[in-house]
This record gives sequence, structure tokens and C-alpha cells, in this order.
Amino acid sequence: MSAGSVINRFAVSLINAPVLGRLVGQGLVVVRYTGRRSGNTIEIPVGYLGRGNVVTINVAGPNGKTWWRNFLGSGSELTLLNFRGADRTGHATATRDAKGRVKVTVQLG
Repeated sequence: MSAGSVINRFAVSLINAPVLGRLVGQGLVVVRYTGRRSGNTIEIPVGYLGRGNVVTINVAGPNGKTWWRNFLGSGSELTLLNFRGADRTGHATATRDAKGRVKVTVQLG
């Protein structure tokens, strides 16, 4: 098991914890999406900023990660698990700026 996998499992357990979950969930959420090439359903914890029906995920260290590439171009559907008390679906689009920073913007339905 990779170090990243262990960290992800730990983050998910914090988000789902009965008492801590509400506090941790204010900045972390588990996203579920289907891989474009693999067709597999994937769930990972991510940090987010939310305003109204728009959620922004700033991808830390994007060159070492691949998940956000599923949302390049016209984007794809994504589900935020237990977000503000319910699973919420939306359309996610990834963009990379001139400095190489990656942002995934989710427009909730």
C-alpha cells in the first residue's frame, strides 16, 4: 500500500468520524467519479472551497497526481459525498494556469 493510499484512508476516516467529521468536513470532502479510461469508480478525499453552488478544488502537486485529468476539456460528472449533509452531484472542469497550478471547478446541480 502506497503512502498516498494510507493518507487518503486516514483522511476519509476523519471525514466519516461521528464527532470530528463535521469539523474536518468543512474543508475536506470525498469525491466520487468514473475514470475516463478505466471506467472504474474512484473515491478520494480532497480539500475544497465552496461558495453557493460552486465548489473549487485546488490540486496540490498536480504533476504527481492524475485524477484531475479526468475533468480536462469539457469536464465530467462528479459526486461530492456527504457534502453539506447529502451527496451532491455536479459537473467538474479542470483548468491549468500559466504557472502550472490546477483548479477543478464543480458546478453543483
